[in-house]
Amino acid sequence: MRKSIQRLGIVILSLTAFLTIGYLTPRKWGNYSQADCTISLYISKEGIHTEIIVPVKNEYFDWNQFLPLTEIGRDVTFDYKYLSFGWGDRAFMLETPTSGSINPVTAFKALFLPTPSTVHVQSYRSVPQSIETKCVKISSKNYIKMVNYIKKSFQLDAAGNKIKISYGYDNSDSFYESKGSYSILRTCNDWTAEALQKADVNTPLWSTFSSAIMFHLNSGCECKK
Repeated sequence: MRKSIQRLGIVILSLTAFLTIGYLTPRKWGNYSQADCTISLYISKEGIHTEIIVPVKNEYFDWNQFLPLTEIGRDVTFDYKYLSFGWGDRAFMLETPTSGSINPVTAFKALFLPTPSTVHVQSYRSVPQSIETKCVKISSKNYIKMVNYIKKSFQLDAAGNKIKISYGYDNSDSFYESKGSYSILRTCNDWTAEALQKADVNTPLWSTFSSAIMFHLNSGCECKK
């Protein structure tokens, strides 16, 4: 019995050490930079979840052509300047507008069972000040790579249209059918990290935690304050 407990302790300590190393280790080392520091994007963190905030339109891509702003929220009167994209477990995201409303059963299924996913799209008039955000600048070439990654996350119907599941938490967001399954092996923050890697932005080796994403964010370009 004592040996079994000791072995279990060793396994737990080894796993903790492994995950800590992954949390603290960046995917990119040394000095690096973008070809040009053209586009500012923002990473938002709300509790355990991260999303990517991009401009609605610039000279390189117009999101309104891919996802009409009038279809995203109930309120179409605002002149939206930014869109936020996040990915995650469908049931968990639709049922959990705040960290205080987490359903333990839904959370358990999301962590330990492969479950259907969703893309959350939120529109903003300006960069939100009520939640934690961090800015990074990237090149136009890397921005298009990230845009293509986000676009490919949407599940399309037979006619090639995005499939809306429902409106979101307020008047300016919605949920859409997404490709891929959510699990503890590929979480919402792993999706964010994958998108940022397309843009040559530094991410942690183990990107499950939102705090790890924010800790390692670096593109080699500085945003103007």
